Amino acid sequence: MPLKKLSELYEKANKEYYALGAFNINTLDLIPIILETAEEMESPVIIASTTQSINFIGIDYIMSLIKTLSNKIKIPFSLHLDHGANFDEVKFAIDNGFTSVMIDKSHQPFDENVKLTKEVVDFAHSKNITVEAELGTIGGIEDNVSLDEKKARLTDPDEASNFVKKTGCDSLAIAVGTSHGAYKFKGESKLDFDRITKIKEKLGIPLVLHGASNVIPEMLEKCNKYGGRLQGAKGVSDEVLKEAIKRGINKVNIDTDIRLTWVATVREIFSNKPEEFDPKNIFGPAYKAIKEIIRKKIIVLGSAGKA
Repeated sequence: MPLKKLSELYEKANKEYYALGAFNINTLDLIPIILETAEEMESPVIIASTTQSINFIGIDYIMSLIKTLSNKIKIPFSLHLDHGANFDEVKFAIDNGFTSVMIDKSHQPFDENVKLTKEVVDFAHSKNITVEAELGTIGGIEDNVSLDEKKARLTDPDEASNFVKKTGCDSLAIAVGTSHGAYKFKGESKLDFDRITKIKEKLGIPLVLHGASNVIPEMLEKCNKYGGRLQGAKGVSDEVLKEAIKRGINKVNIDTDIRLTWVATVREIFSNKPEEFDPKNIFGPAYKAIKEIIRKKIIVLGSAGKA
């Protein structure tokens, strides 16, 4: 199936109150893993990539593999630029075949965020491309996203309404208590559910949750057991995520859980089988573990069977 404009996938998700998984790729081999798992679950899905990952993998390799898999995969899927930092990054993604882009100017003052987002929206819409923007700031560190927790600011519902009217963005990433990376909470995971509800009521458009990985406890334990140093890392529980989706979240970004699963599985193999040097016997189990994580995420998001 050819790549879909993300707004087409949003239409059903927004009406039926489920979320689309936006699974970040850090290596090329994650693309078929994500798409094949989603197809097994009969779920629409989003392949997401930051500019850093695009540069690391290579845009030609990404698009060639996407083209090949489009002829094989039967589920609807979109290719999304995550956290585009400026107009040039967004334009590059669009020019090379991405069907959805995010412009993240949330760290700028409101008026500047509006101005820069509107420029991207005008260009992207002229190419029939979906645009995600962000209002409010999310703490933590992941790829090119870095913000001190003290500077993080939750999204104001009235301000969000004004922002969407002025920019015309198709979806909005909101700050309601999550953070990027593995260290999200010091205690139990808590999101401002009432804030999500108020924003959804005012905007009506698809809402996006960043920094929503679970930081899977068993994978965290395994990673640390075999030499990792991620003590104290904690993420968003499945129960909290399900409630956020009920309140109006339609897209959930997932990156940390994939990274953690890969690292934990490979560390275990290196530790238990130091004689192993066949990459198939090292990466194979990691790919299998990642597929299982994606499968479970799709169930939690409620998108299984929605293709």
